Amino acid sequence: MNAIAQELTQELTQQLENIVGVGAVSPWQPENLFLDPPPSCIVYPQTPEQLGTVVSLARQNQWRILPCGSGSKLHWGGIPKDINIVVSTARMNQLIDHASGDLTVTVQAGMKYAELQKILAATGQFLALDPSYSDRATIGGIVATADTGSLRQRYNSVRDQLLGISFVRADGQLTKAGGRVVKNVAGYDLMKLLTGSFGTLGIISQVTFRLYPLQAASQTVLLTGDSAAINQASQTVRSSALTPVALDILSASIVETLDIGSGMGLLAKFSNVPESVAEQSERLLAVGEKLGLKGISYSNDSEATLWQRLKKIIEENDSNESILCKIGVRPTAAVATIEKVQGFGVIHANSGLGRLRLSEESASKSVLLNLRKICENHAGFLTILSASQELKQQVDIWGYSGNALPLMQGIKHQFDPQNVLSPNRFICGI
Repeated sequence: MNAIAQELTQELTQQLENIVGVGAVSPWQPENLFLDPPPSCIVYPQTPEQLGTVVSLARQNQWRILPCGSGSKLHWGGIPKDINIVVSTARMNQLIDHASGDLTVTVQAGMKYAELQKILAATGQFLALDPSYSDRATIGGIVATADTGSLRQRYNSVRDQLLGISFVRADGQLTKAGGRVVKNVAGYDLMKLLTGSFGTLGIISQVTFRLYPLQAASQTVLLTGDSAAINQASQTVRSSALTPVALDILSASIVETLDIGSGMGLLAKFSNVPESVAEQSERLLAVGEKLGLKGISYSNDSEATLWQRLKKIIEENDSNESILCKIGVRPTAAVATIEKVQGFGVIHANSGLGRLRLSEESASKSVLLNLRKICENHAGFLTILSASQELKQQVDIWGYSGNALPLMQGIKHQFDPQNVLSPNRFICGI
């Protein structure tokens, strides 16, 4: 760093420390994201007011901001461009309100998902999300990336569970929408707009979620075998009275790596009163037996271990050495799509959404474009979440071909006309 650049960095740091205090501004030390040129620093506001003042200062000085929580998903999406400062909400991590009788909770964006679940478990409740990197992910980051997980089978997506949201706009003003009640019609539905926006429209400071009671019993059934039989089993469950909280279709490579059988897999988790869980598990095992599938049931520690191992397969090596994609197809085409994938794939049976992990050695540009075409042929999509910078520069990671781009660009201009927040992280450079 030359003398002029160093002097400018010191001046910037001093201005930020005047807002957030000494010790809340640090050099940028990326773990999973390389930016060139690197940001001058990372800032840790401790209150929404401090966050707003930092953003206001950035706008005045035409600094570009990369918002984050713990940084567990900073490598997802487009490569941020010309970032001056990183702003982390990690120290805005307080529980604001837990109305256990109303099944709602309000927390600051920097609270970690794992910590919140511990708090809620003490009252027999939980947040019905199952995000990636669940030990590190913050609530704000989960909302910003719309990261739901397998529990969407029963409880729907992040945005469906959001009741209220507060965020700092690109001009530093604090804005809120929704509230703390389940039946709420106050104001514009900005919750859905901000969910999955990757920090391009505002920096989330606080959220309110609906909650659900923890169930008395849980059991997971795994069926493995021929793809046609797995497809039939999936369709049978989806059209039956069975009510799994998770229902995932697994690629043959995942089944093999888990050492739980051969062929493809169908993984169903039931949570309810013990009698219901036992009956539903037995019914699904009977369906599998009739179709010639191998069936295994898991409960207690073995069940928790199975789901942890599955997540690890998808998440491990989620770095420059591998490619992580989000895919979507018609639910009826899920098995046919996974069968064509030479990698680790999971699709949530009811939504047709899932994850695909490939090694960068085996996944060339042409391979990825072919996989995208397969998904598009089934009314779906393929988005590259994580990959090397070289690959992200070669391939359109979003592959968006719809007609809503002018609308999205217009919304971005309304919320952030100077392009201060997360530039280039979203579709077509938004």
